[in-house]
Parts: sequence; structure tokens; C-alpha cells
Amino acid sequence: MAEKHLDQEFLENLIKALVAHPEDVKISRNVDEMGVLLSLKIHSEDMGQVIGRQGATARAIRSLLRIVGLRNNARVNLKIEEPEGSTRTPRASVDEELKL
Repeated sequence: MAEKHLDQEFLENLIKALVAHPEDVKISRNVDEMGVLLSLKIHSEDMGQVIGRQGATARAIRSLLRIVGLRNNARVNLKIEEPEGSTRTPRASVDEELKL
């Protein structure tokens, strides 16, 4: 198995403590010139727990990851991937909202 980095390990422990299906938590780590991107895949039933009311939990998790990244001189971002079979309709982009 690939070496786990501090940011990835922190996120994995945090998410597994929040969700009902910790065995389904998958995190991939990609590093490029923009920084570190952690992509999170979870069970569809756990999306509400991770996102939180109006995205508050997701924002808090992202803030904590930025702090972990700062300690390691890295810019860390989180992408929460939509689960298979999701019924959520995507939000309109800012451009589409401005045209209304």
C-alpha cells in the first residue's frame, strides 16, 4: 500500500469517525503545481453527515485540512465526490445564476 501522508491520514480518521459506513471511505491524494487535492468517496447514505446543514461540516473539514497543510507548507484542498446513483441535482454555476 502507498505511504499515507499526514493530511490524508487526518482526513481518513476524521471522516471514519463521522460516518455510519467507515469501511466505504476511500481517499485518493493527488499533488500538482496547485497543491494537494484529496478526493473523498463515501457511501451515499453518509453524504449528509459529511456535508452537514448548508455545507457547514464540509466547510469545517476544509478549514481543518488547510491548517494541517499549513503546518506542512502545502495547500490542501478537498473534493467530495458524488456517489453512484445520486439523486441530487447539481447546483447552477455562478454564470448561470447571473443570467437569470
